[in-house]
Amino acid sequence: MASRPLGSRLRHAWNAFLNRDPPGKIYIGGGYSNRPDRVRLNRTNDRTIMTAINTRIAMDAAAITINHVRLDENGRYDETVDSGLNSCLNLSGNKDQTGRSLRFDLFLSMLDEGVVALVPIDTNYDTRTGKTEFESMRVGKVLEWYPDDVRMEVYNDRTGLKEEITLPKDKVAIIENPFYAVMNEPNGTVQRLIRKLNLMDVVDEQVGSNKLDMIIQLPYVIRTDAKKEQAEKRRAEIEQQLANSKYGIAYTDGTEHITQLNRSLENNLLKTVEYLTNMAYSQLGITPEIMNGTASDAVMTNYENRTIEPIVAAVVDEIRRKFLTEEDRANRESVMYFRDPFKLTPVSTVAEMADKFTRNEIMTSNEFRQAIGMKPSKDPKADELRNANISQSSEEIAAQNKTITAGRDAVERSIANQNG
Repeated sequence: MASRPLGSRLRHAWNAFLNRDPPGKIYIGGGYSNRPDRVRLNRTNDRTIMTAINTRIAMDAAAITINHVRLDENGRYDETVDSGLNSCLNLSGNKDQTGRSLRFDLFLSMLDEGVVALVPIDTNYDTRTGKTEFESMRVGKVLEWYPDDVRMEVYNDRTGLKEEITLPKDKVAIIENPFYAVMNEPNGTVQRLIRKLNLMDVVDEQVGSNKLDMIIQLPYVIRTDAKKEQAEKRRAEIEQQLANSKYGIAYTDGTEHITQLNRSLENNLLKTVEYLTNMAYSQLGITPEIMNGTASDAVMTNYENRTIEPIVAAVVDEIRRKFLTEEDRANRESVMYFRDPFKLTPVSTVAEMADKFTRNEIMTSNEFRQAIGMKPSKDPKADELRNANISQSSEEIAAQNKTITAGRDAVERSIANQNG
């Protein structure tokens, strides 16, 4: 987009933080050892398998391109619009993030929190076009809901701090995780899994601290002080044996019985974790092969359709609803996402599919081009639903010649009338 004079831009600029510039850019208290705007996962999620699952899904979702586009008269993709919205989503989201990094932040936060806000931070009103252009965006954490507004925590790159702001709902894209019931509900599969994994961490820490948590049943009743002293001596002897043993082995008297307390708990937890993990995989459309990169094309296609597409569609629908005006829609503007079919399927397979769909008159060439994210061809034949490999019948050729002759005669009559 062509740049405009600085004074004009400043007069029509707007900032979500009310243009509160730090005076003279004097930063009090020094900088940060880590980026303060970086996503911080919930404390219950940062040590579990869900971190890996959420990251995998967010990376795959962020790999799908989201564009501000213009449609043709048939509602098909025609061209990409040169706009601030496109720049934020694909080039530079803000001074700290690329467009792809912003999208990854958006998807990861949505999966972790359950609901997330995409907040326009710097916008500018273009007096020539009468449109509001987006210059930067941030992902915000939703804190409180009001009838017409929403309160969020958003990173302010002017102060270097995360701050709370309240904005109208119609100015902010608020996206809810399509898998909220599975991933974010307190009694959902994923939250139950996280609680069990955290409990396993506690058990592991106890084992790692050399605490065995066991009871020794001695062959006598411990009631008197003398018997208590004898029992303490026996316990100290067993502890000494374990401490001096290379492999943690001790011997006991044949009349003594030892019960380890945490073993049954650990075994039960492990079974529960395995069950909930498999259930989470099933409900989210994920397999271990997807996580380790060995999934087949069929499995990956199912994962893209069941898991990735609903998440991306939720974001695109809300961006289209909130960031495009009625005038934009009247001008056939829209927001679409494009998956690269060649990442999931070999080129030969895509070509074979195109041939079968057009040859069997299921889709026109332009309909198939649209399905794989390509612009429609201007060739009129690309909109014809017919098998290009079959020669036209004599009747079809005669009908075409008749149409051509009638058109030529009409032109000749028109010219004769103009000259006449």
